[in-house]
Amino acid sequence: MLNATQTRGLLVLLLSLFCGHFGWGWFQNNAKSKSPQKEPVYGDTPDSQDQSCLCHLTGVLDDCFCDIESIDVFNNFKIYPHIRKLVERDFFRYYKVNLKRPCPFWPDEGQCSIKDCHVEPCPESKVPVGIKSGNYNKFSQAAGSISDARECEQAHELGAVNSTLSNQTKEAFADWAHHDDAQDHFCGLDDEMSPEAEHVDLLLNPERYTGYKGPSAWRVWNSIYEENCFKPRSVYRPLNPLAPSRGMHILSCDDNGEGFYKWMEGLCLEKRVFYRLISGLHSSINIHLCAEYLLDEGWGKSVWGPNLHEFRQRFDPAETKGEGTRRLKNLYFLYLIELRALSKVTPYFERSFINLYTGNSQEDSSTKELLLQVLNETKAFPMHFDESSMFAGHKIESKTLKEEFRLHFKNISRIMDCVGCSKCRLWGTLQTQGLGTALRILFSEKEIKKLPENSPSKGFQLTRQEIVALLNGFARLSTSIKELHNFRTLLKDQSFTGFQHVSVSMKNSSSTL
Repeated sequence: MLNATQTRGLLVLLLSLFCGHFGWGWFQNNAKSKSPQKEPVYGDTPDSQDQSCLCHLTGVLDDCFCDIESIDVFNNFKIYPHIRKLVERDFFRYYKVNLKRPCPFWPDEGQCSIKDCHVEPCPESKVPVGIKSGNYNKFSQAAGSISDARECEQAHELGAVNSTLSNQTKEAFADWAHHDDAQDHFCGLDDEMSPEAEHVDLLLNPERYTGYKGPSAWRVWNSIYEENCFKPRSVYRPLNPLAPSRGMHILSCDDNGEGFYKWMEGLCLEKRVFYRLISGLHSSINIHLCAEYLLDEGWGKSVWGPNLHEFRQRFDPAETKGEGTRRLKNLYFLYLIELRALSKVTPYFERSFINLYTGNSQEDSSTKELLLQVLNETKAFPMHFDESSMFAGHKIESKTLKEEFRLHFKNISRIMDCVGCSKCRLWGTLQTQGLGTALRILFSEKEIKKLPENSPSKGFQLTRQEIVALLNGFARLSTSIKELHNFRTLLKDQSFTGFQHVSVSMKNSSSTL
């Protein structure tokens, strides 16, 4: 027989297991089952609650009309399998970036010496000829030839008066042109022609936990949140170690974030969205690091895999004073923003002259077909974020707010040059540029609608670097949501294993009474 203490212990375990059971019908793909996996339907109702770490990650998201369960279904079954294949194609796996730019905001602290922080640039001989020979706006063979002709024509016209211009004036013209090009960009225009810019094979330099942490890493994220998210210094984020004690007349983290979120509720939609985008990006990066953690540095080959302890530290409500759930919801919100951008930019890629040019015509054609498949899936999603509610007030005020929004985000893209780990800087730069490109697309609706069918447009154009960042950035978000499903499974298995262990112990104990 069980005594009263043992009985209470068993009941607590049963209750925790019930909360820990991941019961959505569309995710019941037990690896031991040989039955075919049935594709779910949007809007299915959860059969039971989730793990303690994720049991509140459910329902409708704030600032939009989409529920988390529908995003899980859509991503894991419709998007993830295709986007994963797409970013493995040559056009998307090579990203040209300058990782040697100095930090513009504080003295350079030097590069991380940990071996896993290192980025191995791709030898030029390995880069496909079509990518290697491309420049700022040439990602398609057709667009490239048209651009070449225009450049020659402009050079001829300028040549007639060039002798009357001083070098200083010519430099000013170049600056003005670059300024005009940058007016609608949310990230700084990276100089792909810089001698220090190198092609990086993203498949050979995957995003994973490198060991980069401590004051240097914290300083980057603190600068992003504290100085670029429209937040006054008198308001402190929850869990911020710089927050003062209760004695100060200030909205601090000692109230479990209530003061911070009360302040957030008073913000306009645009500023609230900005914070959620940055928080979502931070959450996504943390999930990647937890999912690809160095588990064993053995002889010959390191072993990488999911680290449940790290995941709990970052997202378990008990470990984060409830912040974990908010962080994960912001990830889903960011996913919706980029999903919406991809659906809106589809007409840009549907034009026949747009080729994802690498020099291999057969693969280029196949890559474009796969890209259009992904884009058409995004268009079919029934619960898109409605960006028309943003910057929709008084015309002058809206324009000022939009410019402030853009400049704040642009500043964040520059902060990525302060990351001390090269691999972290690589993926931080790429994902920030991907989000910046998505925002640019969302607020270029009129220009996209006016795109000519058979020729490039001055009104809206994407560089190859922006395209690579956009799709790889979204692939990272898609992977994060897929990894959340994997962590749910691990939590479920851990709960079940712990329950079995205690049950056996209780049985052995009762048999000795």
